[in-house]
Amino acid sequence: MPRKAQAAGTGAPEPTGARAPETSLASPELYLNRELTWLEFNRRVLHEAEDTRTPLLERVKFTAIVSSNLDEFFMKRIGGLKQQVGAGLQHPTVDGRTPRQQIAECYAVVRDLAERKRRVFGELLGLLRDGGIRILGYSELSEKERKGLRQHYQRNIYPLVTPQSIDPAHPFPFISNLSLNLLVTLRYPRERETSLARVKVPVGAGIPRFIRVGDDDRFVPLEEVMRHNLDMLFPEMEVTACELFRVTRNANTERNEEQADDLLSLIESELQDRRFAPIVRLEVGADMDPVHRGMLAAELELTEADDVFDVEGMLAFRDLFEIAALGYPELRDPPHHPVDHPRLMTDRNIFHVLRDAGAILLQHPYDSFATSVERFLMEASEDPKVRAIKMTLYRTASDSRIIDCLVNAANNGKQVAVAVELKARFDEAANIRLAERMEEAGIHVTYGVVGLKTHCKVILVVRQDYNGLRRYVHIGTGNYHPGTARVYSDLGLLTSDETIGQDATELFNYLTTGYTPRRNYRKLLPAPKHLKRALLARIEREAELHSEKSPGLIQFKMNALEDADIVAALYRAARQGVRIDLIIRDSCRLRPGVPGLSESVRVVSVVGRFLEHARIYYFRNGGDEEYFIGSADAMKRNLEYRVEVLAPVEAPELRKELRTMIDVQLGDRRSAWDMRPDGSYVQRMPGEGDDPRGSHEILVDLAEKRRKAGARLKKKKARGVVRRPVR
Repeated sequence: MPRKAQAAGTGAPEPTGARAPETSLASPELYLNRELTWLEFNRRVLHEAEDTRTPLLERVKFTAIVSSNLDEFFMKRIGGLKQQVGAGLQHPTVDGRTPRQQIAECYAVVRDLAERKRRVFGELLGLLRDGGIRILGYSELSEKERKGLRQHYQRNIYPLVTPQSIDPAHPFPFISNLSLNLLVTLRYPRERETSLARVKVPVGAGIPRFIRVGDDDRFVPLEEVMRHNLDMLFPEMEVTACELFRVTRNANTERNEEQADDLLSLIESELQDRRFAPIVRLEVGADMDPVHRGMLAAELELTEADDVFDVEGMLAFRDLFEIAALGYPELRDPPHHPVDHPRLMTDRNIFHVLRDAGAILLQHPYDSFATSVERFLMEASEDPKVRAIKMTLYRTASDSRIIDCLVNAANNGKQVAVAVELKARFDEAANIRLAERMEEAGIHVTYGVVGLKTHCKVILVVRQDYNGLRRYVHIGTGNYHPGTARVYSDLGLLTSDETIGQDATELFNYLTTGYTPRRNYRKLLPAPKHLKRALLARIEREAELHSEKSPGLIQFKMNALEDADIVAALYRAARQGVRIDLIIRDSCRLRPGVPGLSESVRVVSVVGRFLEHARIYYFRNGGDEEYFIGSADAMKRNLEYRVEVLAPVEAPELRKELRTMIDVQLGDRRSAWDMRPDGSYVQRMPGEGDDPRGSHEILVDLAEKRRKAGARLKKKKARGVVRRPVR
């Protein structure tokens, strides 16, 4: 059993133990910093790489995940903070920190994470070697192996490499985002004067970072191969040094779309802007010459003391995904195969199934995305009684069956309308291509409402049933992406509820026109007009209904709790004695367990096999319970600047499923972490008699039990033991 993870604080001041007066809810010390709490989440992810209970290749995967996360953190969050500093904005956030203070504190945490990554990677290298996987230095190869690698490099990689001189006759070259580069110091034989050249390591586009040696699982990093074959690029030159560096560029390049005549052209321009955006981080090998380090910082317009990060050993750990994907089943988690939902284990028309069931709750990745959501769309595209399909699209795969179904539906003469979010970060180019493909197929494509991101996940199918037009709806917490549906923990509601169908119609009319007057939503809670008010009102109602005989209970499960108004409302409810359980994946501004303020609040973070992504909002409501699921986190951007939707889950059997999920995660003794008042986290450890499995493993088993029960019921129906009522 590994030792308990060391808790690490966010650097924010500790609240006092005295009872806080009501007016103190505006005090900055009561609110944790968004950026620092997100970095704390990455400490927890990195702990999965350190934890000896985690299978070896999964540990490698978590190391890569942390590195990829930090790359995006610099591109999005540090980039945004630097823009604020550059614009002279020094107004503090709700936690009292200015942009400059946030950058400084974040850098300290990032440097600590980098050191922990380096240590764990050194440990993993030894364990990989024991398991038959070796990442080698060039000096560890035989002469024959070096010759073979040189030939491979010459045939398959060398033609892609372009050296660029750095001298008075050649301006400093453009350095692309997240590229790995060699800085080569050269001189002519028998001359003292040296010159510099930059060589990009061409990882990607089919070129792996780790080059296999021979037929077994031994690998050499590509930069090592290039470093030891520089004579091919610089014949008859003497190489006196070869040093590594890597840059990260700002990804915040949004323009004012309200002044744009063509949103598609504007997004394409933003992508071009991003390619040449300012650099926010320079990573260099720790052995780089200080003069070269300073030269790079100056050329890239960075502050050497702050923005340059020395890295011991390998750069760009995100490329370890290549190693994590190797085929060693004994070194990874047991295989997980999503199961068919019991209600959908039938050849009956899915719309007939939904009409009988009323609603079906989907739990991904435990329930199959292919046999539920994709089937819903596929049958809608083929069913001659389906008249129209409307859908929102935030992210999906380039080869997604989702798009194929929509195109097929249009080809079959159905009305198809899709609201595509062109500004889905890092998926803009892919979404532009998908939008163009759909438009070519005759699909009505819109780009949502000006000034708002369309983040909700909704499909509306209008079908001519025996008794008139009927609406069928899917509302999800995750993207319509078959890849992420296998690794993200998400929820979806398939329903034939007429009121939800009417609300979905109103939503799509809003998305396609942007007109807001008098839209009457009876069950759905959409943002930005209604959702935040609805949540605040329900939190306040829970406090008003709370009593000793009927205690209040609020339970939220989400990715992030950042909105200061929601946090303040939860503090007020906690002061009244309402019990509040928060299952928050990453950022959380609220401090639990503060005497006189939040003693009845607990904050739990679950980090395990799957990425937590589902959102559930629960209110006990004096016994008249309410459950909602949807796409929105309690973040200011989601509640005020995005089109989001929460949907009620009303059927008792579906509420029971949500209750099980919440209780399993709150009771998790393997993957759960408890937040302390200072913002640090302590991982739970199973005690004697506790289930040693994490909640993800428990939910996998529960899904399998549901599948087996559904299969037994299907057999009984086939034998005529159970008869479906005539409708």
